[in-house]
This record gives sequence, structure tokens and C-alpha cells, in this order.
Amino acid sequence: MNNSIEEGKTAAITSYILIVGVLIAMSMNSENKNSFASFHIRQALGLSLAFISFGAIISNFDSFFITFPMWICISVLWSYGIFSAIQGQTRPIPLVGGLFQKWFRSIG
Repeated sequence: MNNSIEEGKTAAITSYILIVGVLIAMSMNSENKNSFASFHIRQALGLSLAFISFGAIISNFDSFFITFPMWICISVLWSYGIFSAIQGQTRPIPLVGGLFQKWFRSIG
């Protein structure tokens, strides 16, 4: 298990570089499937899609009081995810991580 985590750590960390990182990590993980990397790829994909979706919706309001909390929320969740990957842990992102694992279970 520990060896599996070390092998998948680079792909797991790479996946948190927005949508580009997710695509790169998916490519890195395509040949030899690593469960640790797959877990974080699903988390990062969900986070990236949530960021893009919320950003598209919230940008219509053009209000600091709406956009700032979104940026804080996404930043906190992103930090949680990437630090979990760096530490070699598979902790789902709070509130939405379990959903991301379920929705994207075919990825990885």
C-alpha cells in the first residue's frame, strides 16, 4: 500500500493544477492504474468542474460579496485536497468529496 502511494503521489499532486493538471494526471495514470492517484484525480476533477461552474454562474453578479466567498471556499477545499495528496492520505474533500468519488467512479 505504501509503495502504491509513493508511485501515485506525483499524479495525485499534479491533478490539483486545475483542469490541465487533471488531464495530465489522467494521462500519467492511464497505463498503470494507481488507486491513490485515481482517488485524487476524481477529487481534483470534481473541484475543477465545481470551480468552473460556480465561476460561470457567479460572474454574472459582478459583486465582491458573492465572488470573494466562492474564491475562499474553493481555495480552502483545494488546499485540503492537495495537502492530503502530499501527505499520502485519501481523505475526501469536505462536503463534496464523497459525491465526486461516486460521480466519477469510472475515472481512474
